[in-house]
Amino acid sequence: MMALTVSTAHFDRLVTAFRVPLFPEQASTHAPNVDALYFFMLAVCGGVSISIVLLILFFAVKYRRRTPDQLAEEAHVPIALEWAWIIIPSLFFMSFFGWGAWLYFQDAKAPQDALEIACTGRQWMWKFQHPDGQREINTLHVPVGKPVKLVMVSEDVIHSMFVPAFRIHMDVIPKRYTEVWFQATKPGTYHMFCSQYCGTEHANMIGSVIALEPHEYQTWLNGAATGSLALRGEALFNKLACNGCHTGDAEARGPYLPGLYGRNVQLTTGEVIVADENYIRESIIKPGVKIAAGYDNIMPGYDGQLTEEQIIELVAYIKHLGKKYDQFEPVAPPTAPAPRPAGQDPDQTLPIGNVRPSVPAEQVPTPTSPAATPAVPGSRPTSN
Repeated sequence: MMALTVSTAHFDRLVTAFRVPLFPEQASTHAPNVDALYFFMLAVCGGVSISIVLLILFFAVKYRRRTPDQLAEEAHVPIALEWAWIIIPSLFFMSFFGWGAWLYFQDAKAPQDALEIACTGRQWMWKFQHPDGQREINTLHVPVGKPVKLVMVSEDVIHSMFVPAFRIHMDVIPKRYTEVWFQATKPGTYHMFCSQYCGTEHANMIGSVIALEPHEYQTWLNGAATGSLALRGEALFNKLACNGCHTGDAEARGPYLPGLYGRNVQLTTGEVIVADENYIRESIIKPGVKIAAGYDNIMPGYDGQLTEEQIIELVAYIKHLGKKYDQFEPVAPPTAPAPRPAGQDPDQTLPIGNVRPSVPAEQVPTPTSPAATPAVPGSRPTSN
């Protein structure tokens, strides 16, 4: 009876082993495209390799030396055959590049409506912060059918975010934001790994992505809310007294931040760059590296004084400020901020920290005055 039990258990283990899928399941919109390119490359490379081996065997048999005194004869290969051998394989192999480039550009840019989640990698765990303030460690809840963008940074060494079922793989680097996005297509729990050796317990840096139906995800959000990233960033912004310089008035010693994110910024060197997450982060920890035109290098740096979570909260707050001003187009930086015309909605010129710019009454032009053009948020030189 004991022998029968052991044999049955061994058989069950063998059956389970053979049920392990050869490839991870497809659970995102990326997966079918990535797999199609992979199988195409596998078919072409495999076909070429098998053809070469078979031709070698065929020619070795057909053109073998049949007598000891038989000598090889020189043969002239047709030029057309040589050109065909060069061009046809080149087209196949160049198709890898074309298809891969198309796939890369499709996957590199997240949709505008993507749900943005902050991700921090450290030895040896993954930490996630949702826009509404929910925090998770080694577990990430996402909605099915909604694009999700991960904005990632490392606190120590290089890590790498890898979710096989979603076919996403991106390095997570210290002091720099990297991004990756996906859209889950079906509910389930999927493995998440660090695929870059990051230290002694690298093998334990694993987690799960839990894809939920939209209504289930909303229920989870409501039960885990702790205050949004932008609200926590605003509290930290005021605690650090940043609102004392970034006031938006004529005496402001720091750039006007509403509308900054995503805009072009002219530096004192004459260079023009885009104010993305990496620029804002660098301007917080090392503000003297890239100074906005029209401002002095007087901002203290916060390198080593803020955690990555706090920097993420500040970046989220500055990005949140810009959402209200997306309807405005950037203009050339003036030498001084234009006064607010009479009757203009004061909320449209409200600077950071809820400190309204002080404009003397005698400086406010009438609506018919040529100087009555509304001040466009972001018209100050933008930021470091």
